[in-house]
Amino acid sequence: MTNAIVRPVREALLRAAGSRDLRRRTPAGVRYDATAPGTDTIYYLSPDESSPSGGIRVIYRHVDLLNAAGLKAAVLHEKPGFRVGWFANDTRVLAARDVTLGRSDLLVVPEFYGPGLAALPPAVRKVIFNQNAYQTFSRVPFGATGPGAPYAAVAGLQALLTVSEDNAALLRHAFPALPTHIARVVVDERVFHPGSAPAGRRIGYMPRRRAEEQEQLLHILRARGVLDGWELTPIDGLGEAQTAEALRGCAVFLSFSEREGFGLPPAEAMASGAYVVGFTGLAGRDFFDPAFCTPVAEADLLAFAVAVEQILGRDPATLAAAGQAASKEILSRYHEEGLRADLLAFYATLR
Repeated sequence: MTNAIVRPVREALLRAAGSRDLRRRTPAGVRYDATAPGTDTIYYLSPDESSPSGGIRVIYRHVDLLNAAGLKAAVLHEKPGFRVGWFANDTRVLAARDVTLGRSDLLVVPEFYGPGLAALPPAVRKVIFNQNAYQTFSRVPFGATGPGAPYAAVAGLQALLTVSEDNAALLRHAFPALPTHIARVVVDERVFHPGSAPAGRRIGYMPRRRAEEQEQLLHILRARGVLDGWELTPIDGLGEAQTAEALRGCAVFLSFSEREGFGLPPAEAMASGAYVVGFTGLAGRDFFDPAFCTPVAEADLLAFAVAVEQILGRDPATLAAAGQAASKEILSRYHEEGLRADLLAFYATLR
């Protein structure tokens, strides 16, 4: 009798949660006037999300770099007056309802809005900025859509833009008719860099990622005495500068990346001089070089535990040297000048 009552309630709650998620994935209302020439502006749609989000940070950075390079660009939020506040910025931000796009304008739409793309004006020129190809089909049911969903039926779609070689390969395979370009992620060396003093015997990790596997790994390490003399440092809910400071204090960082667009946490940890061990999240294969870190096969908990045990037993100077090498490599590849070049080359193809 209890199950007969509980099951319908649970199913109703799941349906309600799904409906809320779909509403969140419907983009803000965007107006388009086919008779207006436009202002040659690149508008980036963005969710009104106030908590730290690497994807929104990337959107703001794109707009800043485009404006600095002489192109016109702006972030479009749904709520008037909304601006992300967890990192310092003076990015050009507008409310979607205050803007009318014209023929020369371009609308850049995050992959998050995949299920709601039909709500956008058909005639407006569009780019999908897909920062996580593994989320492309989220809330896009196979049985209720046609071949090439969610992009095949999107009028005005010019190209796909993504953030890693890994994701570009997947998108090109799934949507061979759509041009796919890469705009690299930036790891800001002004924020993420090694400290002036040696890191302590601290192990950093992001507690919200693969939480169940984290618990299992930490149980194994503690049971074997591996954590003796080490301090666990969960890093969560911090601003950009605070996160960087925490990472600089960690000699080792555990990566629990999973099906990522790029995988900023381990890259930022490397840039900060930590020795990184763990899952690549697939996209992290772009930069997880065994010369200065230890990638672990996806979901291989035993291999993860063995690797951590071996690493924590190494000479601290050896770990620090590898962390310095990782920092040098990450900061030499993922920088603003490179992103600026990527963006200018990409948007030149759409003019």
